[in-house]
Amino acid sequence: MKTNTQPPSASASPRFCNMGNFMRLPHAESAENLDFAIIGIPFDTAASFRAGARFGPNGVRNISAMIKPNNVAMGVNIMDSLHGADLGDVPVIPDYIHETYAAIEASVGSVLDCGAVPIAIGGDHSVTLGELRAAAKKHGKLSLVHFDSHLDLCDTVFGQKYNHGTPFRRAMEEGLIDPEHSIQIGMRGSLYDPDDFKIAADLGFKVIPGDMLHKMTAEELGAAVKERVGDRKVFLTFDIDFVDPAYAPGTGTPEIGGFTSFETLCYVRELKDLNFVGFDVVEVAPPYDHSEITSYMAANLIFEFMSVLAYQKKNGKR
Repeated sequence: MKTNTQPPSASASPRFCNMGNFMRLPHAESAENLDFAIIGIPFDTAASFRAGARFGPNGVRNISAMIKPNNVAMGVNIMDSLHGADLGDVPVIPDYIHETYAAIEASVGSVLDCGAVPIAIGGDHSVTLGELRAAAKKHGKLSLVHFDSHLDLCDTVFGQKYNHGTPFRRAMEEGLIDPEHSIQIGMRGSLYDPDDFKIAADLGFKVIPGDMLHKMTAEELGAAVKERVGDRKVFLTFDIDFVDPAYAPGTGTPEIGGFTSFETLCYVRELKDLNFVGFDVVEVAPPYDHSEITSYMAANLIFEFMSVLAYQKKNGKR
């Protein structure tokens, strides 16, 4: 006898959560036998200015159909070397950040337990804390490689400890990341506290501000990152506002003076020898996007990260 299948109730799963098919990859229920798994995290309750990143996973997935599997610059066909699938979205709970953190930790943890690398699509940057909890639980204290225009090291925002401006202060306090072997890249823009970069350094982080990065080559950046993290296990987090708003306007807190799409791809390619255990791209807000260029930038960053994994697998490094 056939049984009618009903759609999920919106009281249990938000309407903006979906099953997902990044790059038209197959959908899977678990990460078993996979090298990587795509996970959407459509949560933006912790955004401090413009909301809309809850629609990021859908926006990035929609335009990702444009991406083909060969990365000529990296010399790989990602699907020749890797097995991957899209697991759909974490069952986030709008307005309830701690319950959402628990859901993120469970979803990412299940991927890590299967031996796959989680690739997450945010969501605002608060979601990374949940991912780091899962990754540190599996691998121990991590090195963080963080591309952004903001440090996200505030102690509080609006008097609250959990916000998209605080995740790495909490991650440090919880012992999830090792600041002495972590690096923050591309920070720029006006500040309330002129000592923000000094505060980051005092906490142990190495910061390469945007004005310094503009004077460096991609190769020099790659060498600086490698020197900082060595062979330690690395989580790579990428806030789309690292990219100049001319190339990525669809984000909640844009900052001018950023980096071109080409420069950004070159930076990621220079990280091909790091020991990655997780990746996310966050803060894509489709309501402020034009012609889907921000979503497409994010989709290509995911493709570049997948290409790094494929390069490592092809060359016996994974």
